[in-house]
Amino acid sequence: MNDPGGVAATDRQASIRSFVRRQGRVSNAQQRYREQMMATIGVPYRAARVDLDATFARSAPRILEIGFGMGETSAAIAARHPENDYLGIEVHTPGVGSLCKLVAELGLQNQRIIQHDAVEVLRDMIAPASLAGVHIFFPDPWPKKRHHKRRLLQAPFVDLLASRLRPGGYLHCATDWQDYAEQMLCVLAAEARLENTVAGFAPRPDYRPQTKFEERGLRLGHAVWDLVFRRRQGSVETEDDRQDQLA
Repeated sequence: MNDPGGVAATDRQASIRSFVRRQGRVSNAQQRYREQMMATIGVPYRAARVDLDATFARSAPRILEIGFGMGETSAAIAARHPENDYLGIEVHTPGVGSLCKLVAELGLQNQRIIQHDAVEVLRDMIAPASLAGVHIFFPDPWPKKRHHKRRLLQAPFVDLLASRLRPGGYLHCATDWQDYAEQMLCVLAAEARLENTVAGFAPRPDYRPQTKFEERGLRLGHAVWDLVFRRRQGSVETEDDRQDQLA
């Protein structure tokens, strides 16, 4: 399960972050591919807008993925859709190394990686109304009630996400925790700039492949909930440096 969905501190006065540090063991292959590939496909964090046309050496629809885990889904989607560019955010080195390996093996030209906190990347690097889509698949559910405040999909972050989608751009979330799915549905529905593409939860879109973990869960009778919202047509963000709630 991916782990982009918590915050690094429980003190609500602290800056909100999109992860907790749960660094797993990095294999030799993961470390080697990370060292080799990040010079080519890595995008260093800096507190300035990134030129995505220059980053990908072309102009194409841009899809952002937050918390790509070990990268299998990311690589599969990028391979199937060469017409789109994919920018993945992950803080954990084993996952970054794993996706680097897949990019090399598959020869992907449309995948880039930022190894940094997603909140800061969205706030500082991604221009308003610039993304065609955002994927957040199986974020940390923080199942204990006292930890729900650490969940990623909450109103301030959804506000930031909505501001970075272009009109008509989509936000696709998936989870295998029902109470988190219900919370997501409420929070997304409350964001004025977003509208649900269906009534309630969505069928799994064809572009999201099922992971082995998901397939096993479905065989055991576990459910998965997909949510697909779109940014409403209308006004576009005009203040590039507006004060976001998460600053």
